[in-house]
Amino acid sequence: MDILEYKCPNCGADLKFSPTTQMLTCEYCTGSFTVDEVKNLYAGKEQSDESPAEDTSASDEEFEENAKIYCCTSCGAEIMAEPQQTALFCYYCHNPVIISGKMSGQYRPQKIIGFKMDRASALKQFKSWCFKKFVPNDFRTNQQLEKITGMYVPFWLADCNVSSSLKAVGTQVKRWTSGGYNYTNTKEFQITRAATLSASGVPADGSQKIDDDLMESIEPFDYGEMQDFTSAYMSGFYADKFDMNKDDIFPRIKERVTAVCREKMRNSMTGYNSLRMESETYDFTNINWTYIMLPVWFMSYKYKNQIYEFVMNGQTGKIAGSLPISHTKLNAVSAGIFAAVTAVSFVAFAALIGGIF
Repeated sequence: MDILEYKCPNCGADLKFSPTTQMLTCEYCTGSFTVDEVKNLYAGKEQSDESPAEDTSASDEEFEENAKIYCCTSCGAEIMAEPQQTALFCYYCHNPVIISGKMSGQYRPQKIIGFKMDRASALKQFKSWCFKKFVPNDFRTNQQLEKITGMYVPFWLADCNVSSSLKAVGTQVKRWTSGGYNYTNTKEFQITRAATLSASGVPADGSQKIDDDLMESIEPFDYGEMQDFTSAYMSGFYADKFDMNKDDIFPRIKERVTAVCREKMRNSMTGYNSLRMESETYDFTNINWTYIMLPVWFMSYKYKNQIYEFVMNGQTGKIAGSLPISHTKLNAVSAGIFAAVTAVSFVAFAALIGGIF
């Protein structure tokens, strides 16, 4: 069977999606084409179908034919890539990966947000973020910088209605002084709140390999820029394969939505000195899911058997991560500070002795 690769209609070279121009570009003849133009060029081989649940659809068949899966034998990560991509290392643990087969059509996303931050922007942000005195010397080497990867992360978006109720006891305390005596009047009130709220586009990433807090720290994404999925957006990038389905991530969705509902109801309980919660219920109905790929620039670094990760929102440029600390550098600086303080103390002491004598 033919493998779908996006070729330049002018010179036949590979086309890659450019976050800067939002077009597919050719590095050889500098030709540029919109996503729609490329979709029309390959209309016979690729169809954009918003209903990936139909496993026999042409969209799923095309996806199965052209999405390769790479497997890391060390950490078990499964990485999805287009046919012309060559994955030499796992961006989670830095071990080699091997081609293990093709992707099933059930992994075809419904929607996608394309990269808007290019590799140069990601590297600039990374260098600025990690410019710390105590990081290891090889943390900013060219060899390390080459490992920054443009990756689409699988996310589930949930729309739902929540019927919530909350019962609490509110306390009002009044204090005053009269006739040389102090008085306190305490009143308690039974408070109830009930509300039906609608939540739209609540996200949760579908990969166990990526830390949930790390992904949440680079939110929000602008979901108004979602597009119907087409493989053209993936040209030149990698994608993670989801290993958590809707049932797996629903507890996280519930936790996030519940926290918002609770906050809104508690904020309406004003005029009390204290609140004591007695009961709360949250019933979720009309749950609808969207499987989407979101753009993330990702880099991992292994230092003393621990993995450190840097991520950047490929749409907005927001960054987060953790930095390794070189204790050799830290000790050297500490020793220098100690020596400087000791020298200052000695001079002060000598001046004091000179003053006495």
